[in-house]
Amino acid sequence: MRYEKIKSGILTILVLVSILLTWNLWTYQPNYDTMEKSNYVAEVTVSEKQEVQKIIRPDQILFHEKGRHYGTNNTAELEKVIKDLSRWVFFDIKNYSDKVENIEELTHDSGNAEIIFPGEVPIELYRSVLTIEGKKVPPFNFDRIIINVDSSEKENGIVYFVSTENQQVFISHISSTNLSEFNRDFYKDATQLPRYFAYKASEKRTIFLPEEETEMTTYKYLPRTLNSEEFKVALFNDPSFVQKSIVKQGEEYTNGSSKMSVNNQSNILKYINPTAEDNYMDSSYDLVKRSIDFVNEHGGWTDSYRFVSKSEYNRSVTFRLYSMDGFPVFNRNGLSEINEVWSRDEINKYERPNISLELPLEMQKVKRPSGHVALEYLQKKKDIKPELLEEMILGYRMERDSDVNGLILLEPAWFYRYDKTWRQITMEDLGGLQHGLE
Repeated sequence: MRYEKIKSGILTILVLVSILLTWNLWTYQPNYDTMEKSNYVAEVTVSEKQEVQKIIRPDQILFHEKGRHYGTNNTAELEKVIKDLSRWVFFDIKNYSDKVENIEELTHDSGNAEIIFPGEVPIELYRSVLTIEGKKVPPFNFDRIIINVDSSEKENGIVYFVSTENQQVFISHISSTNLSEFNRDFYKDATQLPRYFAYKASEKRTIFLPEEETEMTTYKYLPRTLNSEEFKVALFNDPSFVQKSIVKQGEEYTNGSSKMSVNNQSNILKYINPTAEDNYMDSSYDLVKRSIDFVNEHGGWTDSYRFVSKSEYNRSVTFRLYSMDGFPVFNRNGLSEINEVWSRDEINKYERPNISLELPLEMQKVKRPSGHVALEYLQKKKDIKPELLEEMILGYRMERDSDVNGLILLEPAWFYRYDKTWRQITMEDLGGLQHGLE
């Protein structure tokens, strides 16, 4: 009798265990959502990461002194200036726009050093470069830092942050000691720099151009082709699901929704994620910061790129290649730019070169005509309206060398931005004025 009870107890336990296992089997649900939504961390770095001050940097400084103007684009000189500014403490920043009757006069007045950036910079992002006192600094953009050396005799020095696009001025203060040192180290030596003249294109815009011819360098490079597989690993959430295809002009990579194409003829890499949500507006700070962080994540700064423009409306940011001597590089096919378009949470479009220039094979000194010659050419064009002329600068035209297949040529030239579009003035336009130097 006792044996029968033991058998019945064991059988009951086995039935209960069986029911429990069956229930767990029926109700088990794998966590597919978590697997699908997890972000793949790319363990690939194409090149080195860069800090903000290496990407957001000025491309010119002008010193205004009693109607005379001096300036430089030299990268080393500009780095010295920014390094000096990074040691200062800026305090008491506030909106000063309502107290300024004429921003042009404020910016270009005698006693001012004008540090010029190629695009509008969010002050929140540049706080990683400058030491700004106070947690609640008002958000604003700027493309000029104006240092007024005439205020060095006052208790505190004055520095203005100016947005030419928004016509805004923010005032800040620094110690008089810092300003006196800047006056001694930079402003007083400005007369040794190339001389510039002012051309007033409109009531709100004055363009400064070099008085004399400018000595520049022609470069020839043998480019290095970047590894497409590294970009595949960096750009796709899970590279194991990406399929590669060989097409007529290069390669295509896709995971069914996103696509990366590499054109070996134009040397342009394009990544498109059409499923990204695009119905939103980002702040200037978030847009530029995430754009820099994105390239840093895969070490995409394969050459000397700088931030040059942004559009909150289009959610886009552009970085441009700069030469070793500090001049912007232009190419009509986009070979000298990194362009990003963002959705709410992820990259929507990414377009960039798939080559790196590295060290030049050949360099030759040349001279380019003065600003007077370039300006005279534009003034003679019947379809040019001065009020639409936004900028005139010396830079480099990036082309393939016609003499040696595979080489990249950087040739100095005049460029102007007219109605938001960059255009080139060729040497033929200027009458072939080109002089080689020994």
